[in-house]
Amino acid sequence: MSFPAPIAFTRSPRPTLGVEWELALVDKTSRDLANAADELFGLVDARVGDHPAEQGRIHRELLRNTVELVTGICTTVGEAMDDLGSSLEVVRGLCDRIGVDLYGAGTHPFAEWSAQQLSEGHRYAELIERTQWWGRQMLIWGVHVHVGIDHRDKVLPILSSLLKYYPHLLALSASSPMWAGGSTGYASNRAMMFQQLPTAGLPFQFDRWGEFEHFVHDQKTTGIIDHLNEIRWDIRPSPSLGTIEVRVCDGVSNRRELAAIVALTHCLIVDLDRRLTAGEQLPQMAPWLVQENKWRAARYGLDAIVIQDADCSERLVTDDLAELLVRLEPVAASLGCLDELGGVADIIARGASYQRQRAVFAETGDMRAVVDSVVAELS
Repeated sequence: MSFPAPIAFTRSPRPTLGVEWELALVDKTSRDLANAADELFGLVDARVGDHPAEQGRIHRELLRNTVELVTGICTTVGEAMDDLGSSLEVVRGLCDRIGVDLYGAGTHPFAEWSAQQLSEGHRYAELIERTQWWGRQMLIWGVHVHVGIDHRDKVLPILSSLLKYYPHLLALSASSPMWAGGSTGYASNRAMMFQQLPTAGLPFQFDRWGEFEHFVHDQKTTGIIDHLNEIRWDIRPSPSLGTIEVRVCDGVSNRRELAAIVALTHCLIVDLDRRLTAGEQLPQMAPWLVQENKWRAARYGLDAIVIQDADCSERLVTDDLAELLVRLEPVAASLGCLDELGGVADIIARGASYQRQRAVFAETGDMRAVVDSVVAELS
């Protein structure tokens, strides 16, 4: 019998932040997706030679219709938003030069997957070769948030307990109600799409790090993955960075709402970390209840009634969020993100992106107008 190789976890002495923000490229005239990444990154590469501080902040993704903005290691939500704002300013200027706009949502309302081109790279080609039709359907964009953890033995208990708040994060960020020219009836079609990939979806709930190492060993032995980052769970450990990576959220259209969602994520993880350090046994929900909550948030968004505990108590997600925001205020104050956390209530009051998109389409009957509205929100 072979034994699993140890997976080292690079400890983060503080609960640092990192944010990855995926944005689509859309043509300024047709409003369809634009396979313009090669042209864009030609300009990015030329610029980085004169601005080395921007190195590593602007990334390619699977498809040539996408750009990803990535922060450095940050200590506060405000710092992360400033970091992203600098990259956004650069990329928007370059996009203007090639006739495209940036679009922040979980899906595009009418683009066809068959017209999209794959970025160069063995890893991407291999993914499509394995996943075939489902892989080609991945016209989806999201936000990933990394939060630093100071010891590997905290990672899995925090991850499992954080799943209780999966529907809260998804409902707030839901921005993918349309697909291939039609309404899906879902607030987040992206969440339903992405889980079709073989290593994506909800994480397994392990109790100990050794169980995770055995899982990774089995995945590599059977050829399911070659590298740890090919485990594409909605929430996953990132051992090389010393973080928990939250990949629940749909694409976001503006930094104001992004800051609110990042602040909520940061506060939730730090709160769980502190409670665990104080000796509390963190609560967990059964996997079948977590799965149902994910579906309810994807389907109904901010109107979802979510399951709260092992007794199957239920509550409207916005009511639960209102109480949660009050409880997290001391944590937010200690992390310097009280103002940003308050933005969660603004999302609820204004309506989430999926609601705003539906309202534009109800008024205009034009999906290009939906794209216009999302592009106009970017700031």
